[in-house]
Amino acid sequence: MPPKRVTLADVARRAGLSTTAASMILNGRPDTRLSADAHARVNEAAAELGYRPNVAARGLRTDKTHTIGFISDIVATTRFASGLIRGALDAAQRAGHVILVLETGGDPARESEAIGAVLDRQVDGIIFAVMRARELFVPDIPSSTRVVMLNATNKKHPVSVLPDELAGGRSAVRLLADAGHREGIALIGHSEEAERGLFRSTTVSQRIAGIRAEMAERGLRFTAEESCWDWEPHHGYDAVHALLERRSGIRAVLCMNDRLAFGAYQALSDRGLSVPHDVSVVSFDNDEIASYLRPGLTTVALPHEAMGRASVEMLLDTGGPSGSRLIPMPVIERSSLRAPAG
Repeated sequence: MPPKRVTLADVARRAGLSTTAASMILNGRPDTRLSADAHARVNEAAAELGYRPNVAARGLRTDKTHTIGFISDIVATTRFASGLIRGALDAAQRAGHVILVLETGGDPARESEAIGAVLDRQVDGIIFAVMRARELFVPDIPSSTRVVMLNATNKKHPVSVLPDELAGGRSAVRLLADAGHREGIALIGHSEEAERGLFRSTTVSQRIAGIRAEMAERGLRFTAEESCWDWEPHHGYDAVHALLERRSGIRAVLCMNDRLAFGAYQALSDRGLSVPHDVSVVSFDNDEIASYLRPGLTTVALPHEAMGRASVEMLLDTGGPSGSRLIPMPVIERSSLRAPAG
């Protein structure tokens, strides 16, 4: 038979005080008007008895459960975006909250079930997170429930946390220009001509806009642009391989993500070209693969942990402003970039 749970009354009895007095002390009330000795006796009694507050009972009194629902598509089951959860857990712990994580796999039926599950547990708010930034459809949620979109947007729920992709795109071009690259730069993963009129996600559009704005301000033009709708390694390999078949004089490759860059490394190697001595490579995201490539890949990182922390802070700051909060994308400099030969 499990041991009987220690109650607030047990602590009060051990300390020789009323239950009300013990409750005020343990809840950190600043105006208890009780002596320092009384505070010490209650805290010692709680420690000796192993007292733990009844969170459910406190929630009924305060209308707060100190629990946050975290509903994601595949964030929890993939390594790439798991920093979103780590950051959220860190901020929640510091705020005295716990997080209930539910994974839906992007299935609308499972999303509805997950929302029902967290609402049944009377969470103080819900964070919706996605691995790849996009506009996310969310089923109806009571207007009294605080919602934050993490790495996502939704017109009904305007509070969101996103990477600052516009500034990130500028940073990538700045890296190349500051290293001395002005000619022979290829863009892998997007072609303005081939994709004119086609819609990518808002965040991808911002990344591209940042790249093109910085290129224009510096008077630079891409020697070539290779469109890849899916940014996976084999597409990066095919695009760079085809590019090198058609053109010479490529001195730098700007890839739209690290997975494309992985394929670019392989294509360059197959052509007998060395990174960065023959061709520099710069990319985005700071995927785990970026640190394992040799030489290490210089990339503009997605700030997943900082985004996760910000989502919890915004959820709990009920008086804060609505709208998007943009988190800076840090530059991770490794060894894939150098001044052009000659």
